[in-house]
Amino acid sequence: MGNYKVKKLVVVTGMSGSGKSSMLNILEDQGLFAVDNIPVALLPQLLDLLESHESAVANGVVVVVDVRSRELLGGFVSMASKLKEEMEDFSVVFLDASDDALVQRFNLTKRSHPLGDHLSILEGIIKERALLDPVRELADKVIDSTGLDLKGFRTKVFEGIGSCEAKLSVILSSFGFKHGIPHDSDYVVDVRFLPNPYYSPELRNKTGEDGDVQTYIRDKFEDIDIFLAKLLDLLVFLIPKYKKVGKGNVHITIGCTGGRHRSVSVVEWLKDKLKNDGISVMVRHRDIGMS
Repeated sequence: MGNYKVKKLVVVTGMSGSGKSSMLNILEDQGLFAVDNIPVALLPQLLDLLESHESAVANGVVVVVDVRSRELLGGFVSMASKLKEEMEDFSVVFLDASDDALVQRFNLTKRSHPLGDHLSILEGIIKERALLDPVRELADKVIDSTGLDLKGFRTKVFEGIGSCEAKLSVILSSFGFKHGIPHDSDYVVDVRFLPNPYYSPELRNKTGEDGDVQTYIRDKFEDIDIFLAKLLDLLVFLIPKYKKVGKGNVHITIGCTGGRHRSVSVVEWLKDKLKNDGISVMVRHRDIGMS
């Protein structure tokens, strides 16, 4: 048991049009290394190749295997049995949906069934279902995506495989409102109420990364520690909520007028406090060099 450095492998298979690509994206957002449409015979080589890949070793690998891999039926059952013995965490998830739902999805995308243009969509579905029956019997979890929107499908995925242990990355960005709010913000905090070092001639050309700028704000705003504590409490509450809905990262943006002094200082303070709480943080000062 445990012959591979990669400890977790999730194999996603099932009916064409049932949501395999969506599940791949969901788990990739959770930190798993994702591979679409890999031949079954190459799974051991893939695991060996990823031994030096930090994310794959830490979080695991998710692969999609389906009827596009023609050797699926011939080798999947034996390969899955072998990997189940050799890996610490190996699972097969079979995605399904009703025939009517699959026909509707194929018609919506105007795609032919992967088993061939010579078959009608329904004929292809019926044939594929018969071919995949042994694989379905092997699956650790069967998820029916009939009638589910993306949010409902994501919930089903997490219920089916359990929560992923990948850490949520937090991006802290400073910006200036006069340059526009970052379009990919998940949460925006306006700190224009803080005293502005721009109006101090000796600080105007400095930035919020400089200690004397931070000291100026602290000296001029006596409630700064209360503000930071309350903001930190809010963020510590919110961040796990974003992870719960399947986001791989959350972008928190802090804005002042120009994006050079106050917003930068607050981002720097929050960065240290969040890191002390064990949260992975990346910092971006978008407008720090703008005039």
